[in-house]
Amino acid sequence: MKKSLNLLQLVILILVLGNSAILAQDRITGSNFVTRSEVIAQNGMVATSHPLATLIGLDILKNGGNAIDAAIAANAALGLMEPTGSGIGGDLFAIIWSAKDRKLYGLNASGRSPEKLTLQYFKDKKMTSIPAFGPLPVSVPGCVDGWFEMHSKFGTKKMEEILAPAIKYAKEGFPVTELIGYYLTGTSRRFKEYPNFADTYMPNGKPLEKGMVFKNP
Repeated sequence: MKKSLNLLQLVILILVLGNSAILAQDRITGSNFVTRSEVIAQNGMVATSHPLATLIGLDILKNGGNAIDAAIAANAALGLMEPTGSGIGGDLFAIIWSAKDRKLYGLNASGRSPEKLTLQYFKDKKMTSIPAFGPLPVSVPGCVDGWFEMHSKFGTKKMEEILAPAIKYAKEGFPVTELIGYYLTGTSRRFKEYPNFADTYMPNGKPLEKGMVFKNP
């Protein structure tokens, strides 16, 4: 009986200590194990996956632009700073609430398949699926057209001013973040033989790494 009691006490002690160690890593307040505090603002906010892109969007708002102006500016910056996940060669989708019209708008700016890339082309090449890499899976880019569609209806600032921050960072450079450096290092093994990839993303023959200042004028 005493042996069983000691074993039970040991189990309880382990559970208590283990739970204390877990709780010690948690936040002091708020929901359990959320990664960051919620953002609270009075006049507007911008949420992106890159701090510089977020800052660009906020600057647009501070300088009198509206949400659409800020979204386009931030999206342009992301295409430069996070080429592994977005860019002007891709598509764009938007859901926009207009407080003025009291109406919800949707935009599908996804690109179509190239006109001459027909089903017969794949049949003639004995291909049963679209390849994952190379020029064949690429659709006609719709992102930039999507920018101008949104801007023509809702934008307030000139596009030259909206795109200026991304252009400035492309010319002057910006530090590569840890995650993007990781992805570019991995993809460089696959794409280094593709024309222009190495010229752009492998300066001096080496893939971009965390902290390197990258320019893409």
